[in-house]
Amino acid sequence: MPKLLALIDGSLYTQSVCDHSVWAAGGGDGSVRLMHVLGRRGASSAPANLSGTLEVDGRDALLDELASLDEQQARLAQRRGRVVLDEAKARLEEAGVGKVEVTLRNGDLIDTALEFESDVDLIVIGKRGEAADFAKLHLGSNLERVVRSSTKPVLVASRAFKPIKRFLIAFDGGASAMKAVDHIARNPAFSGLEGEILTVGPDTSEARSTLDRMVDMLKAGGHTVQADVVSGQADKVIANRVEQGGIDLLVMGAYGHSRIRNLIIGSTTTEMIRSCLIPIMLFR
Repeated sequence: MPKLLALIDGSLYTQSVCDHSVWAAGGGDGSVRLMHVLGRRGASSAPANLSGTLEVDGRDALLDELASLDEQQARLAQRRGRVVLDEAKARLEEAGVGKVEVTLRNGDLIDTALEFESDVDLIVIGKRGEAADFAKLHLGSNLERVVRSSTKPVLVASRAFKPIKRFLIAFDGGASAMKAVDHIARNPAFSGLEGEILTVGPDTSEARSTLDRMVDMLKAGGHTVQADVVSGQADKVIANRVEQGGIDLLVMGAYGHSRIRNLIIGSTTTEMIRSCLIPIMLFR
């Protein structure tokens, strides 16, 4: 029975995260823990130094008012968090998910997610959060942190869910890509789906031989799979195949171990998440 951790924040992606979780959980066969984390408070809202600017009585009254405002905002955030979780839980239960739990926490999202990840098979998160700039296609501030920190697969939900019938594995021969193939071959959610496995690079006998082994593994899991090797720039080749092939889900390895390298040459992973309109499942 698959166990999922779904991270929601009340943004436009919350419903999509829920719907993708229903699919990944296999309906009533899986369980989902819905988690909403209220970020730690930043610097105090009170002025750092009021000496010389206000009389003592005025300063104390202002500090009391600011403290009261902070408490009120904290209570409202808690109430809103409960509403977000309750509505998401009702959506999952209505869709037939067998077991749904909710968790509301204060603190850092990554620390809280890592606390629970050992007991789950998959983490689901939206591509963008409340603070993301949709006009500039900015990704959610927590998305990269979750993917880089977690050892579990991460399903990045697109803005709206649509039934998943075809998947594409971007296969580079690395350990994370191998893990992706093994996961899909064993995962009931992928049962009966059609798929493609694509390597971007030189079309060598070694590349073809490796792909053939991956295809055999996927076919043993009950999938109809085609394989191809295409030369070119990885992000452009993959994006074109997604668009031309009617792909509903992209599966690929996540960020490499060298963060400096990604900063210098850019990351295919980041570009795919930013530009693709379909969900992406990432493996470390």
